[in-house]
Amino acid sequence: MTDSSYLAADLQSVGTPTLWAVTIVGVLALLVLDFLVTRRPHEVSIREALGWSAFYIALPLAFGGWLWARHGSKQGVEYLTGYLVEKSLSVDNLFVFMLLLAAFAVPAVLAQRVLLYGIAGALVLRAVFIALGAAALQTLDFAFLLFALILLATAVKLLRDAVSGHEQEVDINRMRSVRLLRRFMPVVDEYHGPKMVIRHDGRRALTPMALVVVAVLATDVVFAVDSVPAVYGITEDPYLVFATNAFALLGLRALYFVLHAALSRLVHLSYGLAVILAFIGVKLGLHWAHGIWEGVPEIPTLASLGVIIGVLVVVTLTSLRATRHGTPGDREVVVDRH
Repeated sequence: MTDSSYLAADLQSVGTPTLWAVTIVGVLALLVLDFLVTRRPHEVSIREALGWSAFYIALPLAFGGWLWARHGSKQGVEYLTGYLVEKSLSVDNLFVFMLLLAAFAVPAVLAQRVLLYGIAGALVLRAVFIALGAAALQTLDFAFLLFALILLATAVKLLRDAVSGHEQEVDINRMRSVRLLRRFMPVVDEYHGPKMVIRHDGRRALTPMALVVVAVLATDVVFAVDSVPAVYGITEDPYLVFATNAFALLGLRALYFVLHAALSRLVHLSYGLAVILAFIGVKLGLHWAHGIWEGVPEIPTLASLGVIIGVLVVVTLTSLRATRHGTPGDREVVVDRH
């Protein structure tokens, strides 16, 4: 083991034990800071949201610059490409959060606390899936092929849902997590600040805050299944996979309030994400095949970065053009609170 690389079984990583420890402590410190900022429920001003967003964009870019200078261009490009993929997927995550907040009629002063619970849950789930992914890569010869199939299946589902408009709907009564909670405990109709459990008529009862937090955490599982294989398609380094996920997620709370109005205009985002996930799935499939037949070509990471940027630019421009006369009416939320 050297000071610049750490060999875990067959996976080469820039993440030394010290770097892992510093990164995890830093992520936990930033989460604690966010919880302290949101301890008093309040509506987030655009100035506050822009300030935090600038911080959470500058931080991962500065880390990427350090990584590039310390470990070279290969790791730098892999990190930046993975971060861009995760940030793109997190915007789709934000749109689902927006639908859930509207469906549960979350008061504006509580919105950022709900988002923070979702981000914390997502970080824990991503860490678990990253560890499982690393173990799979070490023990399964067909792990890359498995990841490729997961991404291709996800891309097909995203495309099908985007065409049908199904991904724009949130029906609270059909959510398994909500039905399960209502089966075991009574639920009151009113919010009681950030409290999730209260005393009502002499019994413990859940508030709508508990329901929306559980619903957000349930969506985190789905996004973890998609995002972790996607970034493993860019880099096989578990540390870089964790770093890209952590940096992409930490700034979501502030980014939500900056993009809240713009999110509804990104009507073609799902199409773009479907293309990106399918592209990475193909990249993973070729990488797996190259390990068996050397004549099979591989897609360079730098080329992947160019494709991903190109797709995001195209879907952003086409979305803005499609909604230039106003937000289309097909982005609706199906709400039934009873």
